[in-house]
Amino acid sequence: MYIVSAAMPRPPDPQLLGFLEAYDPHISDLALALRDVILEEAPDASESIYQVYTVAIWFGFSGKMKDMFCYITTNAKHVNLGFPRGSTLPDPNRILEGDGKAMRHIKLRTQQDVERPFLRRYIQSAMEQARRSGATGTGKSVVKSERARPSKRPAKKLRRK
Repeated sequence: MYIVSAAMPRPPDPQLLGFLEAYDPHISDLALALRDVILEEAPDASESIYQVYTVAIWFGFSGKMKDMFCYITTNAKHVNLGFPRGSTLPDPNRILEGDGKAMRHIKLRTQQDVERPFLRRYIQSAMEQARRSGATGTGKSVVKSERARPSKRPAKKLRRK
């Protein structure tokens, strides 16, 4: 169970806690512990919280997606720490996953994974990349969406064979 403490960088938004209730407590606790690590490294970071098919928490220095340096996403059995420009990050520990053009992530399954010292170095490198834009954070948490929005496009019809 996640416990709010005085040493916490910034208490989680109550809506974030509500979104995380859909997950096993182990996953919720991992996501919140990772959030604390990120906010210890970047206390002035803006935090954008989304609930769509997963809970996603994006961190940046302006609230704009282009200035985001990392994100957390929840999955049934793990939490991802992702980097929008991860393909350009140094990866001395060879733990970044993903083969897309830009994004990379690290899978975290245990509290020990969250406590690995090199994890902070990845976060710091990602922050350095984002700060080059000159943006500064507000230190605020904003819930951007509560649920997936319906698509404006009509659903594709499945062809039966």
